[in-house]
Amino acid sequence: MSSNFKTLDTGTRALIVGASGGIGRAVTLALGDICGMAGLVTASRSADGLEISDEGSVRSFAATLDGSFDLILIATGALELAGQGPEKSVMAMTPEALRAQFETNALGPALLIKHLHGFLPRHRRGVIATLSARVGSIGDNRLGGWISYRAAKAALNQIVHTSAIEIARKRPEAICVAMHPGTVRTPLTNKFVGGNPAVDPPEAALNLLRVLDGLSPADNGGFFDWRGDSIVW
Repeated sequence: MSSNFKTLDTGTRALIVGASGGIGRAVTLALGDICGMAGLVTASRSADGLEISDEGSVRSFAATLDGSFDLILIATGALELAGQGPEKSVMAMTPEALRAQFETNALGPALLIKHLHGFLPRHRRGVIATLSARVGSIGDNRLGGWISYRAAKAALNQIVHTSAIEIARKRPEAICVAMHPGTVRTPLTNKFVGGNPAVDPPEAALNLLRVLDGLSPADNGGFFDWRGDSIVW
């Protein structure tokens, strides 16, 4: 399988945060096939007690790492929190749901980018990517609804884009991007897939890895879908 990739091979060192989730687990397994497990480091709340919205927890996790990583994937996120799913109208929005969405889908990844980007190589290509969602695009929003989730993902996109600018100043070969994996059949999406086209996690993982494999420093700060197409902010 490794011959299908340009940058991923048995020498690749990768870090997957959120490795117990549907997409994170699938990416971990795919990378194991491509690169071998020796170069993989994984972390999650369920397996390691990593609380991504707690800076002390993130800082402590980062202190356990050494060396550099060719790929850092932040595969965290949630669509339904505390039993509340996406709102159908602005009148259904609550302060509790909005805070929970920002904590999980914006604050958590922001802290991970803050404490993990320093593990990218300084003088060669390295990628740090976080899972976002097309519904976080302001320019592509034509349906409304899902206001808390949309707003949190839009905030995440800004965090990624702004961080990418700063990261590139010290690591000119670095690539920091937001990724839309498409609709993936996981516990996170089961209630909301409906009749929309969806793929299983193994296929989604390979789609994401193919896109990440093909990115160059010119793509730093971008927002891409599972096909590699740029998404409007």
